[in-house]
Amino acid sequence: MEARAIQRTVRQSARKMRLVIDQIRGRAVPEAYAILRFSKKLAAKQIHKVLKSAVANVEQRALRENQALDVDRLRVDYAVVNEGQTLKRFTPAAMGRATPILKRTSHIEIRVAGEAESRAPKAAPAKGAKAEAKAAPPKAEKTKSKRPKAKKTASKSKTKKEGK
Repeated sequence: MEARAIQRTVRQSARKMRLVIDQIRGRAVPEAYAILRFSKKLAAKQIHKVLKSAVANVEQRALRENQALDVDRLRVDYAVVNEGQTLKRFTPAAMGRATPILKRTSHIEIRVAGEAESRAPKAAPAKGAKAEAKAAPPKAEKTKSKRPKAKKTASKSKTKKEGK
């Protein structure tokens, strides 16, 4: 079972939010909740909301499909923070100038998946495709250039005659 949740235009820079999202990527959901709850970063609160929403989405999907679901076995399969639209404002500066202020926003996306789905290896390609992938591409032959190479000239060092 897999589900995702997205929150757009969060009023915090993506760079600050990535510090928190990197801590929970690949972790079990209860462990991720604990990390976010005790984090001092302001971004943890927003990410906690999105994670909670993703888990609720998995629960709803399980109810619709009549499947059993253990929330404690879910993992944070995919978690990214991308840059959103930047709000551009200006403030007055010295000598009649204006200084720009960039109010950055970000988009959070979290996908949670069951234990079996997140750990499952990718399907292997067919045997014919394997053989083609392993075969090295033919090497290109070196072509001789028509232009002759420049000859190196020996540099003569000047020595001073010593004493008369």
